[in-house]
Amino acid sequence: MTGFSKRLTLADLVLIGAGGAIGSGIFRSPSQVAAALPSTGWDLAVWGLGGLLTLAGALTFAELGAAMPRAGGQYVWLSEAYGSLVGFLHGWAYFLVVATGAIAALAIVFAEYVGFFVPMGAVATRLVAIGALAVLAIVNVVGVRAAADVGGALTVLKLAALAGIVLLGALAVAGVHFGAARAVAPVAGERIDAGAATGIGAAMIGVLWSYGGWQHASFAAGEARRPERDVPLAMILATAIITTTYVLANFAYISLLPRSALMTSPHVASDAVQAAVGHAGGAVVAAAVAASAIGTAGIFTLTTPRVYWAMAERGLFFRGVADLHPVWRTPVRAIVLQTAWAMVLVVAWGTFERVIGYVLFVDWIFFGLTGAAVFVMRRRSRGQPAGYRVPGYPLVPLAFVATSLWFVLSTLRAQPVQAVAGAALLGVGALVHRAWRGAR
Repeated sequence: MTGFSKRLTLADLVLIGAGGAIGSGIFRSPSQVAAALPSTGWDLAVWGLGGLLTLAGALTFAELGAAMPRAGGQYVWLSEAYGSLVGFLHGWAYFLVVATGAIAALAIVFAEYVGFFVPMGAVATRLVAIGALAVLAIVNVVGVRAAADVGGALTVLKLAALAGIVLLGALAVAGVHFGAARAVAPVAGERIDAGAATGIGAAMIGVLWSYGGWQHASFAAGEARRPERDVPLAMILATAIITTTYVLANFAYISLLPRSALMTSPHVASDAVQAAVGHAGGAVVAAAVAASAIGTAGIFTLTTPRVYWAMAERGLFFRGVADLHPVWRTPVRAIVLQTAWAMVLVVAWGTFERVIGYVLFVDWIFFGLTGAAVFVMRRRSRGQPAGYRVPGYPLVPLAFVATSLWFVLSTLRAQPVQAVAGAALLGVGALVHRAWRGAR
């Protein structure tokens, strides 16, 4: 029987985790976060807090990854802790909307920024997005080593672009200006009143959404050389890289833009660079965002098919999806199936863009359940030799579980229609799970 090729190193897994989170959001979303907050001090505080909460999640997931270092990662952990239904619903949501919707969105962002260099209409933009997804699928089909190399290179490229923005911000603080000089706004805080607390809550939703993706390192555990050690360590190191990058990038935006511009800019990174070096910087940022978006789409194309492979291996997805190519040792059918569905979503993006928000809170339900799985698995493993353990247990996993619950409830309160639609998606998934089990 053909097995996965054990070719991923710790460095590969770290770049997968970091690249899975750092997509197009950090180049655009900080303005939405700033608009909800009373001062620049709070801007940095919420991004730092988001990093700490994400680190709590990584430390928690690391215990599960060390105990169950198998392909599929989070899907496997949920299945082992709660049974096949919960694991299936996680994979069901990932395939139908969460992962494929993210891939479609990232491909469209890539194509839109390619349009900065080659102007295109709506149809051409979608064709470029579909073509990019086809190339990513081919790269991933021919081997995990090639896919990891491409994804790693694009992750390094996006980190280098963000490092350049951070450097421009540091130079602005030091009084060095290449464009129009302006006074750097001081980083100050404000007393928290009821209005400020509401704003912080709204901002944290955007921050936590931007941090998502680090857990993708766990999906490729079946191809890691030393999964028991490298998968947990990769998630922890990736979250440290993401947090440092996000805080420094936001400090650069604050340093380069007046607060009024920071709060209203739809393309904050582009505006910040243009403020520093003029319009010539626009092309550099456009290339960086394009590379970042397609790099993250490539990482999702590498990692999430391993979830469907694990589902099919357990008889809960199309049986052929569990087959690996005899030469390339990749889940070819899972990759092709995911890419084909993502292409459909690209074509339907005009309407689907409104649908994807319906299941955002579903992803955080599974985040919370995965965090709580540590308590379940510890209770079951009493008396067995201990491997890696979450530092600060039980407070660290409790903090992450509480954050996940807060995120779900906040989304339910702010977007009840979307939450109900997400619940309906899970309800349909439960029926599909029952039918699949009955067909075995």
